[in-house]
Amino acid sequence: MSAPRWLTPLLSTLLLAGCQREAEGREPPPSPPPPAAPVRTPVTDVTAKDYAGPPLPIAHVRLKDAFGGVHRVEVEVAATPPSRQRGLMWRTELADGKGMLFLFPHQEVQGFWMRNTLIPLDMLFITSDLHVAGIVSRAAPRTFDSRSVGLPSQYVLEVPGGWAEKVGVRKGATVEFEGVSGIEIVP
Repeated sequence: MSAPRWLTPLLSTLLLAGCQREAEGREPPPSPPPPAAPVRTPVTDVTAKDYAGPPLPIAHVRLKDAFGGVHRVEVEVAATPPSRQRGLMWRTELADGKGMLFLFPHQEVQGFWMRNTLIPLDMLFITSDLHVAGIVSRAAPRTFDSRSVGLPSQYVLEVPGGWAEKVGVRKGATVEFEGVSGIEIVP
């Protein structure tokens, strides 16, 4: 037997009202969680533009010019293989009075190339007894050409291109380090 026609709309209305009253007393269903951020693998290639290595120690180098004046350069110190390999790659500027000092475990003929280095640099090759063995002036950026003075050195100071000539620092100049003695040189 079927229900009278007038009863069906009434039952539907009552059922809908009951469902609405029940829904009003409940919390809305939780929103789905946002998608997880992709996990970034740290960049380990020290020559990559987005490599983020640890901060380098800061020290100072004092150089005597040809006229007896002294010029003090604030330097980041590269004393580990990764920091020496990275050097000043990807830098777009290097202010006067700033530079990078590379510390090597032994005195030997050093050679540098300018891969991924964007600015011209002067390279001052310094002996273990703290004299300038020679200078490569205004090394052109973004090249694989090896730069060397052909003489043994244990340290290399990189400064903005043209700086050594501008301040009068030449081969044979004496050098002093400040704040370098406590930095471990890693072979």
